[in-house]
Amino acid sequence: GFTGTIYIDPDEATINEMTKKKEEIGKQNKLLQQLKGRESVTKDGQKIELCANIGSVLDVGNVLKNDAEGIGLFRSEFLYLRKNDYPTEEDLFEAYKEGAQAMGQRKLIIRTLDIGADKRVGYFNLPEEENPALGFRAIRICLARPEIFYTQLRAILRASHYGNVAVMFPMITSVEEVRAAKELLHLAEVKLHEEGIPFDPNLEVGIMIETPASAVISDELAQEVDFFSIGTNDLVQYTLAVDRQNAQLEELGKASHPAVLRLIHKTIRAGHDAGIWVGICGEAAADPELIPIFIEMGVDELSMSAARILPTRKLIRSLS
Repeated sequence: GFTGTIYIDPDEATINEMTKKKEEIGKQNKLLQQLKGRESVTKDGQKIELCANIGSVLDVGNVLKNDAEGIGLFRSEFLYLRKNDYPTEEDLFEAYKEGAQAMGQRKLIIRTLDIGADKRVGYFNLPEEENPALGFRAIRICLARPEIFYTQLRAILRASHYGNVAVMFPMITSVEEVRAAKELLHLAEVKLHEEGIPFDPNLEVGIMIETPASAVISDELAQEVDFFSIGTNDLVQYTLAVDRQNAQLEELGKASHPAVLRLIHKTIRAGHDAGIWVGICGEAAADPELIPIFIEMGVDELSMSAARILPTRKLIRSLS
């Protein structure tokens, strides 16, 4: 799996080599198990929260097995992708509640609907677009179709009563978008209060910084929210004009590009200046070459696939 090589009818030497590799990996995994329950803290005491990204409540077991300190990204669009019609408030609430209860006191950050671009849903009847990654997607759809967004926000608020839930809005490019999203969230809070339905009145609200626009005005955006999560996959795509779906451009789309790193650094500084925490979410969050750079920049949280949690903890504990 490390090289993506398939051996057809392997000879004895290849089998022996692969068996040896498997045993080595087994030993490494056993050593990593000893890091469960330990803090993800550098030698000089800098604490980093290690969280996992999930696409379904079914993934929570793996999150806990790998000892993630929380869920930094629950991709809620998968609750829409698996259906033939819009999920109801109850459908969404039950999924979020199950996740919140399973995580206990560990944080569960639910990203609101990020449909569009490479994630298409037939019943949304979205228009065909020449450049869907630059088109009608994520928060743009939610604000244009508030009835869909409102339903989701009510479900998230209701689930917040059952655990440590936070909400974040994707694909932000302006302060106005954040304020419009928060206004609808506030309306949902007012209605739930009137109906006597419990929710967490102190629900944390964050945004994803995944466009150059949001990174550039991160100082203004930081005044509106409780946290930032930097989505490196899209930030790389939009900053470097590299289509994520184009395999020919893979080598050009690196989070290590100085322009991307400068935007990340600017965002972390802006967040801290405003007194909010800043996380990094995306493939770069688990990149062992970039993690020391992110820590030097002062990042507070890294969110990645659950399988990368313990190896990343081991790395962080070796750094100063």
